[in-house]
Amino acid sequence: MDNRYGAFIDPGLEVSPLARGPLDGLTFAVKDVFAVKGHVSSAGNPDWLRSHPAAEEHAAAVRSLLLAGAALKGAAHTDELMYSLGGENIHYGTPVNPRGAGRIPGGSSSGSAVAVAAGSVDFALGTDTGGSVRVPSAYCGIYGFRPSHGAVDMNGVIPLASQFDTVGWMAGSPGLLHRVGRVLLGGAGEGESQGEPAPGSAASSAQAARVQIDTLFIPEDAWALTEPESEGELTGALKVLQAGAARSVQTEAAPEGLKAWMDAFRELQGSEIWETHGSWVRKEHPTFAPDIAARFKLAEELHGRNLSAAASLRKEVTARLRNLLGENGVLVIPTVPGPAPLAGGDAAQLEFNRSGAMSLCCIAGLTGLPQITLPVSGPGGLSLGLSVIGGFGQDLRLLAWVNEIWKPALV
Repeated sequence: MDNRYGAFIDPGLEVSPLARGPLDGLTFAVKDVFAVKGHVSSAGNPDWLRSHPAAEEHAAAVRSLLLAGAALKGAAHTDELMYSLGGENIHYGTPVNPRGAGRIPGGSSSGSAVAVAAGSVDFALGTDTGGSVRVPSAYCGIYGFRPSHGAVDMNGVIPLASQFDTVGWMAGSPGLLHRVGRVLLGGAGEGESQGEPAPGSAASSAQAARVQIDTLFIPEDAWALTEPESEGELTGALKVLQAGAARSVQTEAAPEGLKAWMDAFRELQGSEIWETHGSWVRKEHPTFAPDIAARFKLAEELHGRNLSAAASLRKEVTARLRNLLGENGVLVIPTVPGPAPLAGGDAAQLEFNRSGAMSLCCIAGLTGLPQITLPVSGPGGLSLGLSVIGGFGQDLRLLAWVNEIWKPALV
């Protein structure tokens, strides 16, 4: 395995396909939080690695891909206990962003994104709780997908905050992202019921062409977070998506303010993270990077607080946004405010970058909606991300629509 970009914590981990299927001949990597029989996942921290046994069976998503004919090639790096969006790891090193010299790869599915961007594998599994597939995909210039919450089986995946955790995936093309989605999502969706033609066939392409988006919503509050140097490229890419929808409508995503949404997300997520991992932290006293340690300290403080206001806001905005999008609407936003920041930034800069990304990522995270991020060439050739958020449960329709109308040559 070519590991020149440092994508893998275990480049020698290999599992052959369990059957023939629609992913025959393809290879994939897994973020080092997915159970692979006989392998001990590190979750990005040596103390976790030391204190946990090898997996007795494959995670559900891994098994689905192996049964579909794909071969597993390598366990990829992750941020410590998936609690970061930067991709820098003080224990195992930071994967090198192939699309931005000296830039962070993004996290926490950092290794998965780098493995795809470097061409080491065809696609990769990651997890996305607060943006951990979407952010590194944007920074590394690849396609990434976070499904509707609960759409893909999380069995065998180390959790972070289960009310937000999802299994996501990354690929170098929208077509492959869609093919993997048909496996992991069960192949069910409008125009895509079980037993229909294989992906890539003429009949399958015709089905994808029939997927229609009635309304493309452009939330001005989300777009206002775009860095000025990146606005032109993202606006140009937006026009490609607008051409594939019946109409475009300017709107406001968060009348309460995206900061209020982000704060509610952070509070609910933090409290659940401590519920999930607090006892292990107290027992093992793990060594964390300063920023990770600070987040776990905050999570401990949040646990047990009265978070009814945050929960109420989440319930309200979830109903509102799901009702707005329905089956045939999408929301288009920048995935992140700009290109990947330079590696080695100070703590204040790291938190600033994290907050900007979370302000955008919390839209789908808080409401449980599916989101696909598309690569856009930005200033100086650095990668940007443009995202499409679909209606709840409309994952395959969203993937099929993007695969049909997104023309990279036009971006």
